[in-house]
Amino acid sequence: MATLINWAVTFLCWVYFIFAFLLFFSWFYIFAFCLSRNRERSFQYLNYQFFRGFLGLLRILAPAQQWRVDQGITKIRGSIIVCNHRSYLDSLILLSLLPRSKTIPKPIFFTAPVFGWLISVSGYLPATTAGENGARMIEHLENMGEFFEDGGNLFVFPEGTRNRGTDLGVFYKGVFKIARMHHRPIEVLGLSNTDKLFTPGKFVFEARKENIIEMVKLGSVSSAVGNGRVSVADLEKDVRQIFRKSSMIAGISS
Repeated sequence: MATLINWAVTFLCWVYFIFAFLLFFSWFYIFAFCLSRNRERSFQYLNYQFFRGFLGLLRILAPAQQWRVDQGITKIRGSIIVCNHRSYLDSLILLSLLPRSKTIPKPIFFTAPVFGWLISVSGYLPATTAGENGARMIEHLENMGEFFEDGGNLFVFPEGTRNRGTDLGVFYKGVFKIARMHHRPIEVLGLSNTDKLFTPGKFVFEARKENIIEMVKLGSVSSAVGNGRVSVADLEKDVRQIFRKSSMIAGISS
């Protein structure tokens, strides 16, 4: 019975993901693309609403899952947000909390039909500077200052992939370079147990399993220490130390 319910929940979530977009949200994206003066901002807000609906449906269909999300996260503005990464759900949660946000997807996503167009117009940054992505990355980096000043947030998973082990992996330094370049604070978030709902390597949600998904703000790091001369290595060290001191990230230490 539990397996059947898990498949039913997964099916209904995918129905929302596909048909809510095709039958409802796609029209708003088209209107925003044709009529909005700021397509990027409009698309980001539509992404926020779409994933709010998806996570809201998942909460209803999987009542055994308790969600404890620090509402202070929704008030973060003009910052870089770094978070540990346990499941594909992690990005969707952050998108559902932040109406004005960008992230750094893998380059392959930019080549996907429809989805690639959506994330391009949304202003997301490719995780590489190779080939045509180089020009896109440079363009976005040049405009990041205005984006931050307008209250936008850039969220990333500094390990660059889901962590399935017990130690934090190597951090990509690009996000710390962006923080230093634009003198933006880094907000460090801790996320736990999303992998118990949507386990890496599995297709179905573990909807019947009792679980507590928690996301909290662990601390902040200033990138403007010493008149802007703080180094990338210092920023990385400070962020890693905040993660190290956290006791709420189940299965993660460093």
